[in-house]
Amino acid sequence: MKKNLFTGIHTEFETEAIPHMNIIYHYAVRMTGSSDDAHDLVQETYMKAFRFWDKYEKGTNIRAWLFRIMKNTYINRYRKEAKEPNSVDYNDIQNFFTLIKGNGADSNDLQEKIYDGMFDDDVARAIESLPEDFRTVVILSDIEGLSYDEIAEFLDCPIGTVRSRLHRGRKMLQLSLRVYAKDHGYINR
Repeated sequence: MKKNLFTGIHTEFETEAIPHMNIIYHYAVRMTGSSDDAHDLVQETYMKAFRFWDKYEKGTNIRAWLFRIMKNTYINRYRKEAKEPNSVDYNDIQNFFTLIKGNGADSNDLQEKIYDGMFDDDVARAIESLPEDFRTVVILSDIEGLSYDEIAEFLDCPIGTVRSRLHRGRKMLQLSLRVYAKDHGYINR
């Protein structure tokens, strides 16, 4: 009996949650700034989601639920790391010589290459320079394509706040990218 119950839960989870893994990963990369850390964060997010699958209310927004798990996991990890004293990992030291020789890792992850090459450095810097609240909303809306409802649920705030932050974030980007737009022929003035 337990085997059938587990199989049913596994199938439900796979059908509902797994299709959102790419968007979760892309945002994790933006949040952590590292594809390795993003992979770890997504793995931990999905492990927690599976573990607490019985807490998920069927028919509600699965993507927002996964984002909330990821955000809380990231915050908890950050708090834990902030409390720990600085330490050096032996593997980091061992890999140091490889890095300084110029034999940097060649990523074969096609999604990562496409995503990383999506914006010029100026555009990426402009997005990264936004205050965190505005940056989060701009990335989730304009890059990841989430709806206002999904973003509001993820951030646990009213839709009006999402709209306001998105509007203000876009205005900040518009101002900071004005020279870039002129140089690349997007505007004539």
